[in-house]
Amino acid sequence: MNAEAGLPVVATTHGIVGLTTCACLIAFYAVGGPFGFIKDLGNAAFGVLSLALAWLLQPPAYRLLLLGVAAVGAALTVVGTVLVVADMTGFYLAGLWSSFGFALIGLWLLAVSPHGPTGLRRSGVVTGAVMLLGLVGVPGILIGLDDMDNAPAWTFVAGLSWAGTYLLFPVWSLRLAGENRAERGG
Repeated sequence: MNAEAGLPVVATTHGIVGLTTCACLIAFYAVGGPFGFIKDLGNAAFGVLSLALAWLLQPPAYRLLLLGVAAVGAALTVVGTVLVVADMTGFYLAGLWSSFGFALIGLWLLAVSPHGPTGLRRSGVVTGAVMLLGLVGVPGILIGLDDMDNAPAWTFVAGLSWAGTYLLFPVWSLRLAGENRAERGG
């Protein structure tokens, strides 16, 4: 499958995984059960799919640098998942790691959006900017903050980044897939 043909498939899958992961997070808080574990696995899959999207959607300028930023971000989302699934940390510290990873992916999105499809430029910039809020949690990672009840108020700003990650970014991806299909006449 060439990159042009693969983009709508990856973008659609990315969008579906992101929205499903968000739904599992909501379901976990509403009813518990296995939805937390499913959400954790979805988080890692969404990070890896974000890297696949970065691979397929790169402007020529700074290609390797931007791809490297997205790759580090994807790796950090997997680190966050491993930390919580392996019970090495609680969900709060693991979430800070993952939000840091998605913030780097948001940086990639900010950089590529001005070169992307015209109808998605503004939404890509907004989405990337909201995702960048995950950087606010980095000091929490450095101090090993893993207790939400005693977390300083500033760390909750990093939590706002999840609106960009689990809502805006998947919708952006689905719109990208639709625009790509329309451009290709399919």
